[in-house]
Amino acid sequence: MMFRFGRVALSPRAHRIWSGALALPLALGGCAGLPISGPTGHQIVEQQQDPKTRFHYKLVEVTDFSDLPVVAAPASPLIDDAPVAPTDLIGPGDILNISLYETGITLFAPNGPGSAVVASEGGLGGSDSAAHVTNLVPMRVDDQGFIRFPFVGKVQAAGLTPAQLQARIRAALRGMSQNPQVVVTIEQSLTNSVIVGGEIAKGGRLTLQTNHETVADVVALSGGYRGETKDLLLRVNRGGRVQDFRLADMMSGRVGSMLARPGDRIDIIRQPLSFSVMGAADRVQQIPFAAPTMTLAEAVALAGGANPNLGDAKAIFVFRLDTGPDGRPAPFVYHINMMNAGSLFLAQRFAMQDKDVLYIGNAGFNQPSKLIQVISQLFSPVVAVTSGVNAVR
Repeated sequence: MMFRFGRVALSPRAHRIWSGALALPLALGGCAGLPISGPTGHQIVEQQQDPKTRFHYKLVEVTDFSDLPVVAAPASPLIDDAPVAPTDLIGPGDILNISLYETGITLFAPNGPGSAVVASEGGLGGSDSAAHVTNLVPMRVDDQGFIRFPFVGKVQAAGLTPAQLQARIRAALRGMSQNPQVVVTIEQSLTNSVIVGGEIAKGGRLTLQTNHETVADVVALSGGYRGETKDLLLRVNRGGRVQDFRLADMMSGRVGSMLARPGDRIDIIRQPLSFSVMGAADRVQQIPFAAPTMTLAEAVALAGGANPNLGDAKAIFVFRLDTGPDGRPAPFVYHINMMNAGSLFLAQRFAMQDKDVLYIGNAGFNQPSKLIQVISQLFSPVVAVTSGVNAVR
C-alpha cells in the first residue's frame, strides 16, 4: 500500500517517518525537552529566591565598585617571639670533633693513635714542656643529648655551645690530667639546620650560618625554585604548625619577611591557580591563571566569552565558596551584566580567586532555534528518501 504526500508517493515506512517528524513539536511540548548546557540567568536568580532550594547561596549584583568582593590579604607569616638561638648551639644528632691538649702527666698516651707532640710556647722542647695533642674520633650527640667521653663517661652536650662544653669536659678531667685544654668544634650540625624539599633545585639539609636567614634566603641558598612563582606554593612546617604562602607573594614582598628557624621543614609544592568555565561559553574547560593575579575581564577573555549562538552576555556569574560572617565557608554568586558598558570597568577590578567557577548563562531566545535544528536533523533522511524516489521516477 502506498501513501501520497502531494505529488510524492510514499511507502508505509517513509509515511511513518513523515508523521513522526510532523508530530515532533507536539511531543516535545514546546522547548522543554531540548538539551541545554545549564540554567539561564533568570533561573539562577529565581532558584536563589526559591524557599524549596536545598543549597542556598547569596546572590550579589555587581553594579558598582562598592559591590566588588574584598580581596583577601595574603596570610601573615608565623610569628616566633623566641630569641634567636646561637649558631653554634649543640643538639642531638650533631657530630663533634674534640681535641685534648695535655702537658706533664698525661691521661692519654702521648705516642698513641691520633696523638702528637707539640712544643709548648716558650718551652725548651723537653718532655715536661711539650704539649701532647690527642684527636678523639668524631662523637655523635645521642638522642638524650649526651656524649661519652673517655675516662669521664656521659657528658651533657645538648643545649651548650662548644665553649661551654669545653669547660665542662675540662672540669670533669680535673685530677686525672695535669691542666688539660679541650677544643670542641661542630663537624656536622643537625640542630642549626632546616630541611628543604619539593620544587627546589637542591633539596636536603641546609645549615643556617647566621640564624638570621629568611625563608626566601633559604630558597635562594638551595639553588632557587623550579617553575613559575605563580604556580608554586610555599609550605613551612614549624614544630607541627603548618602555614602556606604563594611563592609569588613571598618573593614580591606582599608577605612580610619570615625568619627561618632551626628545625623548620620548607617545601615548595606545585599547585597552580585555576578557574573553571561552564555554561554557554565558547568552550568549557579548566583554565590556569596566566599571572599571579587575574581579573574577571581577563577570565572571560581566556574563556572566549559568551557563545554568540547560545550565551547571554547579561548573565555572567562567578560562583565562589567564600568566608561567611561566622567565619565558615559560605556559597556566594556574583552577577555582572556585561551588556552594560560600565560593567567592563567593574570586570577589570573584580579579582578572581583559585577554584572560582565562571558561569555564562544560556540565552532564553535560542530555544526555538534549537527546536528547528532538531527538526531539520530528523527531516534530512526523509528529504533524502524523497529525492531518491523522484530520481527513480
